[in-house]
Amino acid sequence: MNLTLAEGEKLITEILQGVSGLKPGTEALFAVPFPYLVQANNLVKGQTGMFISAQDIAATNNGAFTGEVSGAMLKSIGIKYAIIGHSERREYFHESNELLTEKVIRAFEHGIHPIFCCGEPLSIRENGSQNTYVNQQLRDGIFHLDSEKMKGFIIAYEPIWAIGTGKTATAEQAEDMHAHIRSLIEKQYGTDIASSVSILYGGSVKATNAKEIFGKPNVDGGLVGGASLNASEFCEIIKSLKN
Repeated sequence: MNLTLAEGEKLITEILQGVSGLKPGTEALFAVPFPYLVQANNLVKGQTGMFISAQDIAATNNGAFTGEVSGAMLKSIGIKYAIIGHSERREYFHESNELLTEKVIRAFEHGIHPIFCCGEPLSIRENGSQNTYVNQQLRDGIFHLDSEKMKGFIIAYEPIWAIGTGKTATAEQAEDMHAHIRSLIEKQYGTDIASSVSILYGGSVKATNAKEIFGKPNVDGGLVGGASLNASEFCEIIKSLKN
């Protein structure tokens, strides 16, 4: 929940100017607030590999749900991606795994690609049960999907304990969890599906650490927070993506 419409337009324009072209096989998504979706989508129109994403999607299709934005609404304005289960939605708005399951289903009903977030808080990391915790999030949230829907699916791992806490997750810790997530998908869906899934890292990615993090075998990109509000910083992160 940052920036005015004019400030957001300036930011995206500067990023587009700073990234002359994406590497083959890479994409850059801009997840902007609901009021800015149409304008942001117009700004990236014609840009190869660049898309606009919603920050959320309703668990219901329509009706008396004041303040919600449905998949049908997003589809009608040309939005093809939506973040589901971001750590802030889970923490501040108490979104349960069961609710997120419904959001994933609604997204697919309207041809919208979910970006499904998972990740553990500090207490879980400290007691060493992070793998079990994330396992449950994935089983409840997306493992009901068939193989066709899981092909090319996007997961974002957020180590909540390392976001804005002063604690730092290492590239090795990111790789360990990403490898664990991919192994869970492989057991559930097989090797081909597991290798097609993009697993993004959402633990305070910056220009100074992006190349090291993205260089890990199971890290396919980043879910970038504060650094995305700085055009030059975000451009450097985009340039750090591997093919």
